[in-house]
Amino acid sequence: MDSPQTRKAGLNLPTGMSETSLRLESFSGSFRAISNLSSPSKSSTCSDRFIPCRSSSRLHTFGLNDKASPVKEGGNEAYARLLKSELFGSDFGSFSPAGGGGGVPSPLSPSKNMLRFKTDHSAPNSPYSPSILRNDSGFSNESLTPPKPPRKVPKTPHKVLDAPSLQDDFYLNLVDWSSQNVLAVGLGTCVYLWSASNSKVTKLCDLGPNDGVCSVQWTKEGSYLSIGTNLGRVQVWDGTQCKRVRTMGGHQTRTGVLAWNSRILASGSRDRNILQHDLRVSNDCISKLVGHKSEVCGLKWSNDDRELASGGNDNQLLVWNQHSQQPALRLTEHTAAVKAIAWSPHQSGLLVSGGGTADRCIRFWNTTNGHQLNSIDTGSQVCNLAWSKNVNEIVSTHGYSQNQIMVWKYPSMGKVATLTGHSMRVLYLAMSPDGQTIVTGAGDETLRFWNVFPSVKTHTPVKDTGLWSLGRTQIR
Repeated sequence: MDSPQTRKAGLNLPTGMSETSLRLESFSGSFRAISNLSSPSKSSTCSDRFIPCRSSSRLHTFGLNDKASPVKEGGNEAYARLLKSELFGSDFGSFSPAGGGGGVPSPLSPSKNMLRFKTDHSAPNSPYSPSILRNDSGFSNESLTPPKPPRKVPKTPHKVLDAPSLQDDFYLNLVDWSSQNVLAVGLGTCVYLWSASNSKVTKLCDLGPNDGVCSVQWTKEGSYLSIGTNLGRVQVWDGTQCKRVRTMGGHQTRTGVLAWNSRILASGSRDRNILQHDLRVSNDCISKLVGHKSEVCGLKWSNDDRELASGGNDNQLLVWNQHSQQPALRLTEHTAAVKAIAWSPHQSGLLVSGGGTADRCIRFWNTTNGHQLNSIDTGSQVCNLAWSKNVNEIVSTHGYSQNQIMVWKYPSMGKVATLTGHSMRVLYLAMSPDGQTIVTGAGDETLRFWNVFPSVKTHTPVKDTGLWSLGRTQIR
C-alpha cells in the first residue's frame, strides 16, 4: 500500500523506490531522472521501468489526440478513428472525436485505468452501447452488423387445381377453407369439397339447371357449409354427411356473400339488403339491415362477434353493431366497390378494406372512432384481403391490371412478397386452418396454393409434404 506521503505527491513509484531516492538534475536545458537505488536484495526484485498492458489500460484516456488536424477538419474523422483502432487496439478506437469531451471507453474492456489523467465519462457496461461510428459520423450500428435477411416466400404455387366453370365475377365469393381442413368451391351449379389431408374430392350438391352457386361459407367449427344461390336462397349443408340441413329465403335476387359468427349467419344480396339468420329459430331471418344503395359484395364479422362490416357496389363501407339496425359507421372514402374486408386478429377495432378498379387503395380504419389510419395505393383492383393470424401481416389479391398476390407487413406496409401466376384477376382467396397456406382462385379456372406465412411456433416457411406435390389435378 502506498504511504500517505506518496499519495499526496501524486506519484506512482515502483516497489522499493522512495521519493528521497529520486532527484532531478539539469543538463543543457533538459531534465534527467536519476535514481539512487541500492542494489536489490535477493529476496526482493524490481525493474527499472513499468510498462502497463496496452490491451487493458485504455490509452485514449491519456488524451493522446485532443487536437484536431487544422488541415482536414471533419474530413477523415471516421477513417482516423478506424486507423487508430487498428494501430493501438479496439479500446483506443472507441474514444470520442477531438473537441468532443471525455473519452468513451470500449464496453469490452471492464478493467480500470491505473493512471487516470482526465475524467472517464464511461457509458454503462453493455454490449448494446452505441458504436464509434454511430456516435460521431452519422452511421448506425446496422453498418457494422449484417441486417437480418428478409423472410423468403416461395414465388411459385406448390399445387395447382383445375377448377372448370369457376366464374369470373368480382361480386361472388366461391371459395372457403374450413377449420377441419376442407376446401369448398362453387363451380357453376355445383359445390365440391376438396380434403387437404388426402386430396379427396367430393361433390356436395348440384342446384340444378335453374339455379347457380354465388357464395360459400363454412361455420367456425367447420361442420356446416352455407351456400348462397342465384335465386336468392341460402342453403345450409352438413359437410360430413353431405346432407342438406335447411333452406332459407328472404332475398329477392342472388346472394353473393355470406358470413358466420358463432351463431348468426349474415347474407348479402344484389337486392342491397343484409339478412341475419339463426338456425335455432324457425323464421328464415331474424333481422334485416338496410343501408347500402347497391349490391352487397363484402361481409365480415369481427373476431369478438360484436361488429359486422359490409361493403357494397355503392363504394361504401358500413359497420353494424348488435344494438341497432342502423349502421354505427358509414365510411365513404373508397371510390369503387368494396369487396375486400378483413378484421385484425391482433388488435381490437382495427379494420382493413380494399377498393375496386377506380380506387385501388387499401385503407385501415379504427372502428372505435371511425378514423382512417392509413391508405395505400396498390396500383390495381383489390379483390380480397386476409390478415395472418400467425404474424402481423396482410395478404391481398388483385385484378385489373396486374392480377398479382401481395404480402404486406403491418403497420409499415412494406412489401414482403409479390406473387404472380394467374392469367386473370385473382377474385377468390381462402386461408388454411394453420394460417400458413393460402389458396387463390381466378377466372382462368385454376386454384393455386401458396406458402406465404410462417407457423406460430417456428416462424419459418412451411415445408412441402408429399400431399402438396407440384402436379396439376382437377377438382372435379
